[in-house]
Amino acid sequence: MSTFITTLSSTGRGPRLAVKDLIDVVGVPTTAGSAAVARDAVPASADAECLRGARAADARIVGKANLHELAFGTSGVNRWSGTPVNPLDPTLIPGGSSSGSAVAVGAGEADLAYGSDTGGSIRIPAAFCGVTGLKTSFGRVPLGGVRPLAPSFDTVGPMARDVAGTVAAMALLEPGFAPAASGARVVGRLRPAGVDVDPAIDAAVDRALSEAGLEVREVVLDDWEAAYRAGLDILLPEAAEVSGELLEDPARRALIGPAIVARLESGLGIPPERILAARAFGERWRAAFEALFGEVELVALASVAFFPPPIEEEASKAYNALTLPVNLAGLPALSLPLRTDAALPASLQLVGAHHGEELLVATGALLEAAAGSPIH
Repeated sequence: MSTFITTLSSTGRGPRLAVKDLIDVVGVPTTAGSAAVARDAVPASADAECLRGARAADARIVGKANLHELAFGTSGVNRWSGTPVNPLDPTLIPGGSSSGSAVAVGAGEADLAYGSDTGGSIRIPAAFCGVTGLKTSFGRVPLGGVRPLAPSFDTVGPMARDVAGTVAAMALLEPGFAPAASGARVVGRLRPAGVDVDPAIDAAVDRALSEAGLEVREVVLDDWEAAYRAGLDILLPEAAEVSGELLEDPARRALIGPAIVARLESGLGIPPERILAARAFGERWRAAFEALFGEVELVALASVAFFPPPIEEEASKAYNALTLPVNLAGLPALSLPLRTDAALPASLQLVGAHHGEELLVATGALLEAAAGSPIH
């Protein structure tokens, strides 16, 4: 196993679609990339709600895409189901948790893919594999039949090699979806305090915005690091509540990777008052973003602060430092690959107002054309 946990033969005549193995496909077990879940998994009795549009469009579901175990990690390394091979460099991590979805489209094994994003799980692998991914607004895509990680943040979204493909995949998730008639003209350039971004990545983001002819305004959001910590204080205990039962059975616990066990246990140890404080901060954080969107149409920053590290160094980085605060705000965000002078692409993250996906993809298409993307 590597890109797919389950490979499927489909008779559909539409686009080839990879579906992350958190999402139920009728007749196929959903394993969440975990031996502990797979042990007792049974074939799904129905498709997840988010597959209705794909079925109606006669999409060819080519497989259940691999992922970081329980979707509870951002490197994409999985020692049970195998680590999907980064199409840009097989020695580098693919990013997670939607690793198989990003690899499937980057390697040409699927035209389109569905991933999920709770703290960056679409945007991070999109950045590391040189593809495009859209984290949707919280609540926009129905989650019935999707195994949760942290219900306050979970979203399902599309991935593809370019913006046009991402739009096509979004139209499967939400029939009738179409880009806005025109892209944004005024974009806020955000450089979060406390996050050191590789200069080559920062330069690629700045260059793309300039080449697209956008009006760029430097903007500030205070408390980015506090938003990151608040996000963890909600995500970790929710994940522990969802999957903590796996720890109760010694036989199942033994099947879970040590890093996942440690994360689940850390979530169980966060006191209720800290969770309540994090939720209160989240309300203020959403209000701060809303105020910012009174000044600019979209916000631009890097998707990940660094290029993908080697697989053997997978535990050395905080991959979601630039993505988790967006989940705390519940906002949509598009990750778009950008060429650099280095061997690997950078990734620009565009953040929009709630339910602003139409403007995001319209602006992404402008940036893509100006920057010479896609990478593949």
